[in-house]
Amino acid sequence: MEFMENRSEVNEFILKGITDDPELQVPLFIIFTFIYLTTLVGNLGMIALISRDSHLHSPMYFFLSNLSLVDFGYSSTITPKVMIGLLTGDKIISYNECAAQLFFFSAFVVIESFLLATMAYDRHAAVCKPLHYTTTMTSTLCASLVSGAHICGFLTSSIVTGKIFSLSFCRSNIVPHFFCDIPPLLLLSCSDIHITELIIFILGSFDALFPFLVIFTSYLLIFITILKIHSAEGRQKAFSTCASHLTAVSIFYGTIIFMYFQPSSNHSMDSDKIVSVFYTMVIPMLNPLIYSLRNKDVKNAFRKVVRGQQLQLDHLSS
Repeated sequence: MEFMENRSEVNEFILKGITDDPELQVPLFIIFTFIYLTTLVGNLGMIALISRDSHLHSPMYFFLSNLSLVDFGYSSTITPKVMIGLLTGDKIISYNECAAQLFFFSAFVVIESFLLATMAYDRHAAVCKPLHYTTTMTSTLCASLVSGAHICGFLTSSIVTGKIFSLSFCRSNIVPHFFCDIPPLLLLSCSDIHITELIIFILGSFDALFPFLVIFTSYLLIFITILKIHSAEGRQKAFSTCASHLTAVSIFYGTIIFMYFQPSSNHSMDSDKIVSVFYTMVIPMLNPLIYSLRNKDVKNAFRKVVRGQQLQLDHLSS
């Protein structure tokens, strides 16, 4: 995909990476390899588990399987390139590869934001209107909500990526980061970036604040409903259905707000790198763990798979 190459004076970028210390290259490679493999197994395993167990064929787990697919996607957009750089020292990324990396990463982040809002609405329907849940969260509505999240993600990403890669990059081709992200790329441009920053801020605000308002409103109504439940057991059961999602939301939005909702003049690349490692690599690994460790249905489905495998092994050995 070409992004107006005639406007740019570079045809490749050099990713500065996470660290220049050669003694840290191998340890970091080992750590990131473990994180990435855990992410792959966790997210793809969650998708397979939900697909296999009929007890998990509900709107909640439909959204969760889509969240796992997105986590797998945006981790895979960033982590393998970082691992190659640590192992071989090759930190060069072509102009079009950089654009593609920014495009897919931005799309997946926005999709995740809207999916988390969709999951909050689903929990609101389950807790506040349990008798109408099946008629409210129909398969058509669920598919429409997921499709809408993907449309918003790829539309936003197309606009942002197009605007950034229509700028001229004549100051340097060294990206002071370990992947092609918005703030470090804007630092390299010698064009007037004020309009681009404004467009990115408007789109980013909508893509973050609208889902956040949906999440906030949903949980406000959920907590009001929980407070009206007289029995402690009933309140605990209602809250437990939301605990995993609330944890995932807190981690995701905490890092996104810290990373992007501050003036570019306040950005420190070192602190940005640390936060970026967290939300590009650690969060996609944590989400399946959060949902599996705190969810009885997922744990029961996993136990059934393990028992089934054990029975097959026992049968073969006999």
